[in-house]
This record gives sequence, structure tokens and C-alpha cells, in this order.
Amino acid sequence: MKAALEPAALPGVAVLEQTPIIIEKLVSLASEDQLHWKPSMERWSISEILAHLADVEVAGFRERIERMAQSDMPQLAAYDQNAQYQAGRYSSGKAREHLKVFCHERDRSLSWLRYLPESVLARKGQHAAFGVISVAQLMNEWAFHDLGHIRQIAELFRSRAFFPAMGPFQKGYTIKP
Repeated sequence: MKAALEPAALPGVAVLEQTPIIIEKLVSLASEDQLHWKPSMERWSISEILAHLADVEVAGFRERIERMAQSDMPQLAAYDQNAQYQAGRYSSGKAREHLKVFCHERDRSLSWLRYLPESVLARKGQHAAFGVISVAQLMNEWAFHDLGHIRQIAELFRSRAFFPAMGPFQKGYTIKP
């Protein structure tokens, strides 16, 4: 077996390691109302984002990389987050429970990633929506995805927790929760 990758050699792994910590800090500051608040029926709450993160951790990222690591050019199904949302997969449960599941699954992902052989980054799969992708590309997408949801959670929190009480200072900001 070839040598395992150094964690720093994995694209985006530093972001993947920090994401649960950052999100835990934000969630610890939020009330239940803030965690479950939706700016509109079409937008997600922090709780729904956390449910999505727990789900996509396995189905969207870890399982795909496992398949590419174990098989030559496996077929990779598309992950339709909007279909999952519309099916109500993200709307039940409590935010802090979703966070606990996400953190557990992220820990499992990071533990598994540390034992990958060096050659895995070049391995490829056939994604149903995007065509041929490599493990390295999926690792970069994973970190990009994390940062997008950190930003989204922060925007929802600040929009619900502080914006309503800012008085005339509201005029100086455009919020997009």
C-alpha cells in the first residue's frame, strides 16, 4: 500500500477541519428562534442548512470519494439538494441535533481521509450532472461548499439577531439572508 497523504496535501482539508468549529461557535450564540427562522418560504433556516450539511457530508462527498478510491471511473449519482429540501428531509428536527450529526460525520470523514493513498487525488468518476470529475476537484468543491454555508449561516444569524434592532443604521446595509 502506498503512503497515506499528509493532511496538508489534501485540497481544502484545513477548511474541512475548521468548519465544525466555526459553525459550533455561531450556533452557540443563536436562540432557537434564530436557528429556525426562515427569511422567506423559499429560503433555508440555519437548522435546515445544518440538516443539509449532515446529509451531504456522506451522500455528496465522502461516499463519492470512497467510490472513486475503490473503483475505476465509478458512476456517481447527482445530489439534488432542492429535491431533498422539498421532500422535507431538512425541515424536521432541531438545529443542535443536526449540528451534532454533522460534526460526527465530519469527524468520520476526516479520519477516513487521513488514510487515503497519495494516488487517490488523481482518481476519477463519472458524475451524472458534471461529467468526469477527480477526487482533487471534489475536495476543492467540498471546501468551497463549506465556506458558502458558513457565510449563509452567518448572514442568517446577523439578519435575525441584530439587524432588526439597529434602527437608523439599517440604511447603511443590504442584507441577503
